[in-house]
Amino acid sequence: MSGTQYRDVLYANYHTNQSGRASLTDAKSLFEREKKQFEREVLPKLSGFEKTARIFDLGCGSGSLLMALKQAGYSQVSGMDLSEEQVKMAHSMGVMEVVLGDAMQYLRDTSEGFDVITGMDIIEHFTKDELVELLQLIQSKLNTGGVAIFRTPNMDAPVASAFALGDFTHENYLNASSAEQVMLSCGFQEVAVLPSTMRVNGIVKEIIRRIAYDWLELILKIQLFATARSTRKVLFTPNLIIVARKK
Repeated sequence: MSGTQYRDVLYANYHTNQSGRASLTDAKSLFEREKKQFEREVLPKLSGFEKTARIFDLGCGSGSLLMALKQAGYSQVSGMDLSEEQVKMAHSMGVMEVVLGDAMQYLRDTSEGFDVITGMDIIEHFTKDELVELLQLIQSKLNTGGVAIFRTPNMDAPVASAFALGDFTHENYLNASSAEQVMLSCGFQEVAVLPSTMRVNGIVKEIIRRIAYDWLELILKIQLFATARSTRKVLFTPNLIIVARKK
């Protein structure tokens, strides 16, 4: 039995058995929710790029980020995913720029350069060796001044296992410090690791959530202080947003 066989099994119907199952909602509602989240988390990081920037989204799933980019006016977007089910879903949502394929192999083979390469909830699916190769590939395919933007579970978050271990296909786990370490080691010259956006529906619920999170964050910082650890590069949000630039 090969070491990668589980991927063939689990990725074949990834939406049905994981992303759609975990969302507790229908595919269209999930697509719209993801799109709004990307509008908050990713689009502001592209403020310095022209609308003609060449953008590639690896492991793009249903294409919700690509739709957010298109609606924001970006005209040269493309994406690739291993799951045939996800690609069909993307096409049903009107995101025809999504194609079926192995994005890592595509980056090995292509001679094209990109201004932006994104990977939402994807880098945790690679082994450490695979991730280092992938990041080096991405860095080599970025044009000068280009950026790679990733979202990945944060191991310093409270109850981090709910996010990191909630998907059997996850292979590696990062916090802000290790995320910066691996990006710099793979050739990116400027790396920012940022907190992800958190929000719940309903004004009252959101106010309660913010108050509860502020108290929780204070308690966690006190715990670090008590163990003589600095909180300077520690984030507590469920996900990390990593922006890595090639100068």
